[in-house]
Amino acid sequence: VTIMKKKINKKKETMGEIELYSSKFYAVCGLGGIASCGITHAAMTPVDLVKCRLQTGAKYSSTLNGLSTIAKEEGLAGLTRGWAPTLVGYSFQGLCKFGFYEYFKRQYYLAAGENADKYQSLLYASASASAEFIADIALCPWEAVKVRVQTSEGWAKGLSDGLPKFIKEEGVGGLYKGLVPLWSRQIPYTIMKFTAFEKVVTAIYAQLSKPKSEYNKMQQLGVSFLAGYIAGVFCAVVSHPADVVVSKLNKTPGGSFVSIAKELGFAGCWSGLLPRIFMIGSLTALQWLIYDTFKVYANLPTTGKVEEKK
Repeated sequence: VTIMKKKINKKKETMGEIELYSSKFYAVCGLGGIASCGITHAAMTPVDLVKCRLQTGAKYSSTLNGLSTIAKEEGLAGLTRGWAPTLVGYSFQGLCKFGFYEYFKRQYYLAAGENADKYQSLLYASASASAEFIADIALCPWEAVKVRVQTSEGWAKGLSDGLPKFIKEEGVGGLYKGLVPLWSRQIPYTIMKFTAFEKVVTAIYAQLSKPKSEYNKMQQLGVSFLAGYIAGVFCAVVSHPADVVVSKLNKTPGGSFVSIAKELGFAGCWSGLLPRIFMIGSLTALQWLIYDTFKVYANLPTTGKVEEKK
């Protein structure tokens, strides 16, 4: 018992003033999620704009062609269309996604007991799905306004006029009509994002010559970035069909998930995949880099369970 207490106290000391799995720890993770998701999604607004318009019928020959066309027709400011609801919505989503992921991962790990390591992938998947279920409720209204602003020419300039106009036209409930398809897009995406990331981190360190603890923080953050990009590519492919339906649905007043999916067909559900792979790969890598940087700054360990080298 004395030895165990010493180990616990030593771990608390190495974490500075923040005790692992305390309410302060989860709060810091949530703040890291805000910085991670809000900033990166807002920065990728031009690519997201092209992606959404391709998904809803725009005829651009490529992502670069879409960017140049919008810049010529709407000016450089046109490339930032939808940045405000993007920043607000994905900040809320990041808060819930990362904060609750850390919380559920810990709770499910404790519930699994001695079988936790055996069912590690299932724990990651369950924790990320639970967190994303909550995060999408926070994201949905802002995503609805964002897509309408980006894809309906002349409808609204941004969040300040778009949100009240949306509510006036479709009511508060209309802001949540895309929640089910959003879950169908985001939950598989997040399961892949967290599970693949955790597994890739483990695989990378297993191939390196030294244990994780012997690499400095910058080197560990490099692993986070690489693992994040690899996970992001998988995320984009898994969640893309639902993303296309969400974009089309939020542009179409009175549409339903089933009717839009039928209208698009199988091939239509894959439109805009290449810009989304680029966008999501970059986003996911940057998100994990920012999130783990935030944790390092708070004197917390980077994300990812690593087997000790013998």
